[in-house]
Amino acid sequence: MTIMQRAVWLIAILGNFSAVYFYVHNPSILSIILLISTLAFTIVGFYDLFYSRHTLNRLYPVVAYLRYFLESYRVEIQQYFIANNTEEMPFSREQRSLVYQRAKNERDTIAFGTQRDLMENNYLSLWHSLSPIHLTHQTQRVLIGEQNCQQPYSASYLNISAMSFGALSPNAIEALNLGAKKAGCFHNTGEGAASPYHLKHGGDLVWQIGTGLFGCRDDNGRFNPVSFKKTAELPQIKMIEIKLSQGAKPGHGGVLPKAKITDEIARIRHVSKDRDCISPAVNPECTTPKELLAFVQQLRELSGGKPVGFKLCIGNPAEFLSICKAMVETGITPDFITVDGAEGGTGAAPLEFSNRLGLMCLEGIHIVNNALIGVGLRHKVKIIAAGKTASSFDILTKIAAGADVVNAARTMMMALGCIQSRHCNTNLCPTGIATQDQARSKALDIQVKSERVKNFHHNTLTSFFELIGSMGLDTAAKLTPQMIKKRTPCGGQVSMESITKPLASNALINNLNIPEPWQQWWETSSADQFYVNDLFILKLANAD
Repeated sequence: MTIMQRAVWLIAILGNFSAVYFYVHNPSILSIILLISTLAFTIVGFYDLFYSRHTLNRLYPVVAYLRYFLESYRVEIQQYFIANNTEEMPFSREQRSLVYQRAKNERDTIAFGTQRDLMENNYLSLWHSLSPIHLTHQTQRVLIGEQNCQQPYSASYLNISAMSFGALSPNAIEALNLGAKKAGCFHNTGEGAASPYHLKHGGDLVWQIGTGLFGCRDDNGRFNPVSFKKTAELPQIKMIEIKLSQGAKPGHGGVLPKAKITDEIARIRHVSKDRDCISPAVNPECTTPKELLAFVQQLRELSGGKPVGFKLCIGNPAEFLSICKAMVETGITPDFITVDGAEGGTGAAPLEFSNRLGLMCLEGIHIVNNALIGVGLRHKVKIIAAGKTASSFDILTKIAAGADVVNAARTMMMALGCIQSRHCNTNLCPTGIATQDQARSKALDIQVKSERVKNFHHNTLTSFFELIGSMGLDTAAKLTPQMIKKRTPCGGQVSMESITKPLASNALINNLNIPEPWQQWWETSSADQFYVNDLFILKLANAD
C-alpha cells in the first residue's frame, strides 16, 4: 500500500475512534470539528479506494484532489510566479504589460536596458538613421478598393481583427466597436455574422463571411443573396471579407462550443443550439479559384460596390498561385487579401492544427506580395496582415514584408482586460470577454473598455510612426523587407529574407527569370482547382 492508502485506514480506525472518544469526554466545538473532519476524510478516502475511476485517487486517496486543484490554476501560477518577463507564450509578460500600459495611458517605458538577448538567433531589429523625421499619423491612411469599387474605404494602419459574437460576449463586442469608432479604425465582425452588438455604436465594420455563411445563409446552409444584400448595404458595413481559412486552424472549420450558444446566437447564425456549431472546412461557394473570384464579384455587386476580399492562412504557395492564375484568366481581382499567420489564435482549435499547420504571417505576406507582383496585380490588391501583433515593431515588420495595413485580435482583447487565462473555449473567461455567461460579461464596462481600445490603438500607432521616423522615412509606404535585420547563427546581421527569392514585376506572366521554387509552383498551379501536389524539394534561397 502507498503511504496515503495506509493513512486512510489509520484515520478510519484510530482517527475516528480518537475523535469519538474526545467528543464523548469533552464535548466542544473543537471536538465536533475534529470528528466531522475524520469522518469526512474517511468517507472520501473509502470512495477513492474502492469506487474512483482515477488511478491517482485510488493510490493517493484524498490528497490527489490537491493535485487537481493546483493543476486547475497552473496557468495562473506559471504567469504570476514562475515565468520571467520574456519567455511566456503566446504573449510574454513584457508584451502583455505593454498592451495594458498603452490601453490605460500609463508610462510604457522600461529602465535599465533591454531584457532581450540581442544575439539570439533570428532576432529582428532595425537600423536607425542619424537624420530622423517627425511624422504625424492623423493624416496617414490606406485607401482600399479604389480600382474596382464605387465605395472605397480609407483604412487605419492598425485595426481590430476578426472575433465573432458568440466567441466573445455582447459587452466585449460593443466595447470593441465603440473603441473602433473612437480610434478611427475598422472592426472585423468575425464569422459569426454582423450582430446587433456590432451595429449598436456605429464603428466601421468589415463583415466576414465565414465558411458557415452565418448571417447570409438559407435553411440548407447555402448562400442567400437577399439576406446578404440587406446587411451589406448598411452604411456601417465598409468592406466584406470571405474567410477561406484562419491561422489558428487552417484546414479546419470554426468551432463554437454548445455551451456558448444562446438562443440569440442560434437565431443570428441560423443554427441549432443543441450541438456545437462547427463550420465546414471549405466555403461551399468557393470550391475552386474561379468560383472564389466569381463570389468576390457577386458580393461586390450585391453590396453596392464596396471593397470585397478574402482571408486565408498560406499553406502550399502553389495553391495561392492558382488563385493568381484565376485572377489573370478571369480579370477579376479582390480589393484586399487578409493574410493570417500560424501564430494567430483567438479561435479554439485542435492542438495539432494550431501547432503544425500553416505559414507564419511574415512568410505568408512574403508569398502573397511576391505572387501578386509576379502576375502584375499588386497595385490592384491591398494586403492586410493578421497574426500576432502586440507592438509597433510587429506592425512595422509586417508592413515592411509587404502588407499595407495590420489587424490585431488578441491584443485588442487584452486592451479590454484579457489576462491570457486561456479559458476562451470553456465559457469560463474570468474577465467577461470570451464568454456568454451574463454574470461574467456584464461586469465588463463598455465605456471604460472602449476608451482603452482607443488608447491602445492611438499609442501603438504613435510609437509606430516614431519608429518609421527614426529610420529617416516620412511614410510607411517606403518600408521594404531589407530594412528589417535578422541575427544569424554566426552572430552577424542580414536583411530579413525568406527561403524564396523575390519576383520581378510580371515575371510569372512573361516567364522571365523565374527563380525556383516559383517556377515549379507556377507550372503546377491551376485556375480550376486549389489542390496542388507538394513535390518540390524546398531549400534555402542561397543554397547550391
